[in-house]
Amino acid sequence: MASDKKQEVMAAARLMVQARGYNALSFRDLAEAVGVKSSSIHYYFPTKGDLGAELARQYTEEFLTYLEGLLADGVAWQDCIAKYADVFRNTLLRENRMCMAGILAAERPDLAPEVRVEVERFTTKIVEWLARVLAIGKPKLDAAAVKAQALAVFSAIEGAQLVARGCDDVKVFDTTLAAYRAAGLLP
Repeated sequence: MASDKKQEVMAAARLMVQARGYNALSFRDLAEAVGVKSSSIHYYFPTKGDLGAELARQYTEEFLTYLEGLLADGVAWQDCIAKYADVFRNTLLRENRMCMAGILAAERPDLAPEVRVEVERFTTKIVEWLARVLAIGKPKLDAAAVKAQALAVFSAIEGAQLVARGCDDVKVFDTTLAAYRAAGLLP
């Protein structure tokens, strides 16, 4: 039962952070959303940093599980990149929300050290995955070039989501990704 309530807290916190940002997250609002006292939130997460780190860690693991599943299923490398981008697009479609790691990265100066570590881990792990995928499609590129392109793809898609969110228009995301494809950044 306690584990279920903890996951309910995590789910509510994730939605709040993706919608309003980490700085706007309060234990009082979170407690109200899940129907418990604020002290109950502190039972699971003694500090906001503990909660933020767990949110980022869980988000990273879920995202990586999905991405690794694409490779395990033998999805073509170009389709892997497209499905990766679709995660960001679909997040925008859910009430104009942001990638959890992206919104946390935007608030980096205010994050507890343990949250920063998890945000950096997300970036590292996702860029590594993108590099593995790009290496499949571009076997003649050396490792440094593949890693640089992976970081560019990561940054471009995170950035496109941020701009589209600011405009409250998923079409901005679509138009931006189409421009990236025309320029050769995305397959």
